[in-house]
Amino acid sequence: MAYRNFRRGETEVFLMPSEIPADLIASYRTADYRAGSGSAAVMLRIDQYSESLAQLLAASGQQCAVFITACNPGSQPQSPATNRAAHALLRAELNRHTDQIIEGTGSDPSGAWPPEQSLLALGVDLATAQALGRQFGQNAIVWVDADAIPRLILLR
Repeated sequence: MAYRNFRRGETEVFLMPSEIPADLIASYRTADYRAGSGSAAVMLRIDQYSESLAQLLAASGQQCAVFITACNPGSQPQSPATNRAAHALLRAELNRHTDQIIEGTGSDPSGAWPPEQSLLALGVDLATAQALGRQFGQNAIVWVDADAIPRLILLR
């Protein structure tokens, strides 16, 4: 059985069972999460401090961010048209919470899964990020607080 992490305050972490298979969680943990393009791109890796993300948060005046996708809900492949439509709806929902949104992709380094169109939204709190992830049928989101360390947040 896989376990999901929860955070309370800055330090307390405890584990609860997750419905998501352990191998799928491992894939999420090793994925490459990229926001932006070219020399301005920000690379996120789960549980690894990101200096470029820290600088982005500082420059934006924000204390948190979510990296999220609407593609392939529940890790079930969808058509490109379905994924594009879901992405547009997610962007519209995020626009209700912030105007600081950067296009990105989540990629499987092994190439077994095609890259997913994603968004890095600055200033979106954890509760809102979790609600949006669930609304769009996602198993997990990547959330970052002021420490600029991306955390995998499992939703099931």
